Amino acid sequence: MTPFFVPGRLCLFGEHSDWAGGYRRTHPEIARGVCLVAGTDQGLTARAEADPAVVEITSHLPSGEEIGPARIAATPGELDAAARSADFFSYVAGAAAEVMARHVVGGLRLRVVSDLPVRKGLSSSAAISVATVRAYARVYGLDLGVREEMEIAYRGERRTGSECGRMDQACAHGRTVSRLTFDGDALEVAPVVPGGVLHLLIVDLRRAKDTRRILADLNACFPDAPGRRAAAVRHALGAANLAVTARAAAAIAGGDAVALGACMTEAQHRFDADVAPACSELEAPALHALLAHPAVAELGTGAKGVGSQGDGCGQIVARDAEAREALAARLVADLGVRTYGLTLFAGSDA
Repeated sequence: MTPFFVPGRLCLFGEHSDWAGGYRRTHPEIARGVCLVAGTDQGLTARAEADPAVVEITSHLPSGEEIGPARIAATPGELDAAARSADFFSYVAGAAAEVMARHVVGGLRLRVVSDLPVRKGLSSSAAISVATVRAYARVYGLDLGVREEMEIAYRGERRTGSECGRMDQACAHGRTVSRLTFDGDALEVAPVVPGGVLHLLIVDLRRAKDTRRILADLNACFPDAPGRRAAAVRHALGAANLAVTARAAAAIAGGDAVALGACMTEAQHRFDADVAPACSELEAPALHALLAHPAVAELGTGAKGVGSQGDGCGQIVARDAEAREALAARLVADLGVRTYGLTLFAGSDA
């Protein structure tokens, strides 16, 4: 089978607003969720073929480590149990189980080569879920559009026990910039076309974070949990987020790196003040050491955390391409981090 590529997903703005907006299905007083996302340069290159009896997965990681092959019997019960096991390939099992629940298919042999950091807020779990669904579609001739791929991957990820929202699966759209709006079960996706070249730097902090705990603690503040802390989380992920994402989308459309960086700084300050107190994982000392590094102010226009936040990755808007190179070199030397460039191109897909 011809290999195919699924990128990671960088949440530029609006982290956590996807699942928060989902609560509108029962509590319409909660604000809509809105986020801005971009496909990353890094991702998963996958090959697949049918297997009648098992789902087999092998993954070659950016570190050079190869994990697998892991083999799971291609039955709904075995796949669902594997999805709930918290093993490395639980997301593959969840996606396969969801495909099997909807279509008459067998197993799959999937080999993935990745240069996408794992558990860093770049949606590695969503990327492998989308890749699994897309592999099934190609191998078994399923007529799935991008929105169907996203929905099946989302439902598969929820089978693992993750309380993720629908943002991450936007990686199915490829390397584009999109504005996603979440209103209960409704999802709207609209392109945001950069009006100029914008140079971002993604910084892998090389630390661990517990995304499931972050999601569980913040979900506990919804839909109408009492107390000032829970109310602050709902406001930050609701009305305050709507305002900053609107300005950020305008900055991207205008190709304005200064305005985009200012929006990132504002969003991070709001998150630290109103959301982070609800979960100790969000204290994120490594992230805040990055944000306070003098090179970020000298060579960038603003910065914030990535994805669920915590000590996974940070993102910085650089002043230009040369500043991004210099910034990456200083951060690697001073903080021992890894860096990845992301360029949003004027008038084209990201």
